[in-house]
Amino acid sequence: MPGEIAIYGVLVPGLLPIFLGSLLLMVLLDVLIGRYGLYRYVWHPPLFRLALFGCLFGLAGLLLR
Repeated sequence: MPGEIAIYGVLVPGLLPIFLGSLLLMVLLDVLIGRYGLYRYVWHPPLFRLALFGCLFGLAGLLLR
């Protein structure tokens, strides 16, 4: 994976696309979990959302290694 990616002449970190993809996937999963009422089984929903994002971002980073 490259250290930096040039987008229209602007250098951005190489993990930025992975971060944005993980964020999008987390938002979609959050909507699905909220729609089906699964948050009533979670002790602390904001902490669960943060952990879900951390797991998705870590998994995506490891898969692209």
